[in-house]
Amino acid sequence: MYAFNSSTPEPAGFDRPALWFVYQGHRLLVRAGVNGAQPGYEIPRLPHVQALLPAVDRVHYLGLLGEVPCYVGELPEGMVLPADFERFNLRRLFGQLEDDLLRVAGRAVHILDWDRNHQFCGRCGSPTTMTDDRARICPTCSLRSYPRISPAVIMAVTRGEEILLAHANRHPQGFYSVLAGFSEPGETLEETVVREVREEVGIEVRNIRYFGSQPWPFPDSLMIGFTCEHASGEISLVDSELDNAGWYRAGRFPGLTPPPEISIAGQLIRWFVEQQQP
Repeated sequence: MYAFNSSTPEPAGFDRPALWFVYQGHRLLVRAGVNGAQPGYEIPRLPHVQALLPAVDRVHYLGLLGEVPCYVGELPEGMVLPADFERFNLRRLFGQLEDDLLRVAGRAVHILDWDRNHQFCGRCGSPTTMTDDRARICPTCSLRSYPRISPAVIMAVTRGEEILLAHANRHPQGFYSVLAGFSEPGETLEETVVREVREEVGIEVRNIRYFGSQPWPFPDSLMIGFTCEHASGEISLVDSELDNAGWYRAGRFPGLTPPPEISIAGQLIRWFVEQQQP
């Protein structure tokens, strides 16, 4: 695993190949390659991506992955790709790219979205310009817009030897996961956990404990994970986004597809399963 060091602005004197995270819309451009012993995909590593993809625009320097400089850029929709390139939604590349690359790819699309969405001032409508500290500033009213981070909680709710799993309407059939939701202004994260569980399935929880966190660039979330215990109430599907929810024992998830373990949702479910082992 390589350490990623975020940096802005771009240091002078780079003269070596860089990793280029190029997006077309929300799809990442990759080349066929090898992931361990399995076929997978690679991020292009080039001195200058414009030599291969001259239409790449909205370029940002991201930082160093180990000793390798990393950039993000955008390719206009409709542009034809070189023969050895493919493009995929980032979720589709879970397990196909190394975890270090996926993390930088998530950071890259987050910054690209922010830049695309803040070309004009949200206060007065004037065109904005880029600053050296990764912000867009309005030259008319001086409003600064930094990359947005939206805090959201995600929680494993347990009841003895059972975990609460639910299916959301937006997910493929059979895909079940733990509950999650965004924080509201003025809330603590623990209060968000209580409210979201109550709003989604109508039960109360207790013993809320921090588990971990994960940047989640879909489009700009920071997922803060918790574990908690059922306190009272029976499952009632209050939230219209859910169409099923239930209590499940470890090893008894018949017909259910859990989230990938690279996600914090998958890590919470794995934590629960490990807790049940003798």
